Amino acid sequence: MSDMKIKIGVMGSASGPVIKDPESQKRAFGLGQAIAKNECICITGACPGLPANAAEGAKQAGGFVLGISPAFSKREHIDIYSSPIEPYDMILFSGLGLMERDIINIRSCDAIVVIGGGMGTLNEFTVAYEEKKPVGILTGTGGISGHIPEILGFANRQAGPDRIIYEEDPELLIEKLLAVVARITPPLRESDIGGQKEAPTFEQAENIRRAQRKDHDLDRRKTDEDESV
Repeated sequence: MSDMKIKIGVMGSASGPVIKDPESQKRAFGLGQAIAKNECICITGACPGLPANAAEGAKQAGGFVLGISPAFSKREHIDIYSSPIEPYDMILFSGLGLMERDIINIRSCDAIVVIGGGMGTLNEFTVAYEEKKPVGILTGTGGISGHIPEILGFANRQAGPDRIIYEEDPELLIEKLLAVVARITPPLRESDIGGQKEAPTFEQAENIRRAQRKDHDLDRRKTDEDESV
């Protein structure tokens, strides 16, 4: 049994009217506290807004907070992305920009929580969903968090209670999410996610190599015959 701490990602609004709502700020802060109190690591995209509120809550509660920044450097993080430094114990400067950074962000987490959210959060949600991560939705926080069932319906996707948890109370949400994390087995490799497995099995790979060697041998024989004429 691994002694590694569980990593909970907080994905949500970094801009827009939702981040100015005192109730949403309070609940995001409480979410971070709940993550820390359950001895989990809090991960965010190192952005402003509700994820930063969650980072502050986790830090105040004595938790470890990791930010995965889209920026190349601390200076770019602050000056270009206008993002905070203070709540974080560690920031990984990915240099990948916003969209590509999301992949590292999601894959670093054992589960994620969606709070509020716009287009960027929607991208993070879809990546997490496709990669079979447990997802908690902090309901009543605006943005896409109130439309996840509709989004799944439009995309003709289904997710049972073992994949997505809807809860308005931050502490209960983390409690339920951790139960899901303990119960499920995450995918082994990248080819195990999505609608179709991409990587070949060992047997398939061997068959491909045999066919390639056969073609190569035929080509060599043909070349030798041509040169002997």
